[in-house]
Amino acid sequence: MSRLLILLICLFLASCAGEEPLELYSPRELNQIYDSAVNLLEDEEYELAANEFLNVEREYPYSIWSEKAIVMAGYALYKGRRYEDSIIQYNRYIQLYPNGDSTAYVNYLMGVSYYLQIANLGRDQLNAKKALKQFNLILERYSETDYAADARLKKDLAMDHIAGEEMEIGRFYLKKNYFSAAINRFKNVISNYQTTSHIEEALARYAEAYMSMGVYSEAQTAAAILGYNYPNSDWYEYTYDQLMKGGVKPQENNSSWVSKAWESIS
Repeated sequence: MSRLLILLICLFLASCAGEEPLELYSPRELNQIYDSAVNLLEDEEYELAANEFLNVEREYPYSIWSEKAIVMAGYALYKGRRYEDSIIQYNRYIQLYPNGDSTAYVNYLMGVSYYLQIANLGRDQLNAKKALKQFNLILERYSETDYAADARLKKDLAMDHIAGEEMEIGRFYLKKNYFSAAINRFKNVISNYQTTSHIEEALARYAEAYMSMGVYSEAQTAAAILGYNYPNSDWYEYTYDQLMKGGVKPQENNSSWVSKAWESIS
């Protein structure tokens, strides 16, 4: 036997002797994983709980528990204030189970997750707009569920933020004498956000912009609507004074845009 062959045999035997026996993978029982995830959730270990719930989906992908696990993973991330990550799980659920038993709940929690990320005025209100979209969906499709009342309340608050952003931009344009651009912002608030806390100022600023342009009829109409609906408003007093300085009084013109817009939504 050649020295080379002996050397090769020795190397083979040495490698075999150093190997440990392979262990067969044994998946955990479903209830073990799920119970572990629930315990982690109760212990406020939210990220670990979410990962454990997703292990249910990975190890039992076609079981009824897989659907529930995605919902619970999203909820755990939501509780841990990982709102963007929770939204990812909610979107996965809707894509996989568009008619699932938890669809209303998932859409509601998605709306709340956007809502809790709404920025203060002066910053972009994209999350407010996304929250509003979700709450509208709840009120349209799931109005009989337990989530509808809270969705309606949070919808109003989201709308207030969006209207506030429009007013801030409108004020900026008005200050710069970009009257047409300012009017478009105030129009949006008057048309779409009448129930918000910004409506009185929107009518007043709308009138102010038209007074600055010398279009008195539209300003008079906005002032008349403001005075009729909010007679004790400081904004009505502000607008009334402006009109008096211009030599005119509040008077509604039914053919004006603001009159038609107000009539269509009142």
